Amino acid sequence: MHVPDGFINAPVSAAAGVVAAGAVALSLRGARRELDERTAPLAGLVAAFIFAVQMLNFPVAAGTSGHLLGGALAAILVGPYTGVLCISVVLLMQGILFADGGLTALGVNITVMGVTTTVVSYAIFRGLVTVLPRTRRSTTAAAFVAALISVPAAACVFTLIYWIGGTTDIPIGKVLTAMVGVHILIGIGEAVITGLTVGAVLAVRPDLVHGARGLTSPLKLRIDGELVDAPARQSVAPVAARSTRGLWATGLVTALVLAGFVSFYASANPDGLEKVAADKGIDKKVEEHAAKDSPLADYGVKDISDARLSGGLAGVIGVGATIVVGSGVFWAVRRRRTPDAPADIRTKEAV
Repeated sequence: MHVPDGFINAPVSAAAGVVAAGAVALSLRGARRELDERTAPLAGLVAAFIFAVQMLNFPVAAGTSGHLLGGALAAILVGPYTGVLCISVVLLMQGILFADGGLTALGVNITVMGVTTTVVSYAIFRGLVTVLPRTRRSTTAAAFVAALISVPAAACVFTLIYWIGGTTDIPIGKVLTAMVGVHILIGIGEAVITGLTVGAVLAVRPDLVHGARGLTSPLKLRIDGELVDAPARQSVAPVAARSTRGLWATGLVTALVLAGFVSFYASANPDGLEKVAADKGIDKKVEEHAAKDSPLADYGVKDISDARLSGGLAGVIGVGATIVVGSGVFWAVRRRRTPDAPADIRTKEAV
């Protein structure tokens, strides 16, 4: 759903840029409450993973494909404020390095793909986990539903922005129907990816899932032949002490494989927005991307003729750039713990 330059007029693009800048500024402040020395590198990994999975377009209808937006996944894994920053970093890297999503439309894209998906999905997710049983299975189901709804919600926000500042005169009802229709299908793919990823992390490190705080199962002790919950301090401390290096390494390798190899087999069909734009005439005034001469434009390395090698190298470079930039941002805004803080307080914060 990357909006290119030319879809939205300059005044509305500028206004969306102000909204996006305000959301990013607010998120930078809010992320300090979500990030610490342990979780900041993981947030960078989440951004890189979302970048990689966004390269994997999947077919959703005849001649149409979709890809992960990632707002729900980021919000649930690392928190809503950090989630907005994750998607913003991904969109910035895509626009500057790969000419994907217009630079003048960056504010529109952050508002639609970052702010809308994150806010809507996390609100739905929190509402569901409040009423559902406090189990890992319920948390995964809530993530699925939240991700599913977040995609057509983003399509609605794009349609609203287009209605206000679209550069072509197309009946808004037709645009809304087409956008919501195709993005409901894309939302199913988003929900599957989000549910599988959240479920996988919950299975191995539930203590690292922001949306699952308080769901970590207590340790069990066998006393006189019966299983009972271990004391709270015994159940929490071993989890907090576990290193995140294994999960970080696994996630990084997965992102590199997805971007560097699996992406070659992604659907070549236009995504939902591109298809609707072509069918309805929204793209009549689309403009050339300012970064069209980038050596990585269109997710390929310039002067490398082998498509598999070119695309794979571009994907690996993108993952590397995203994790470096993202980790740098998150490390800079992380909450710093005081060295004299009581150990039990630090442990509880970590979980």
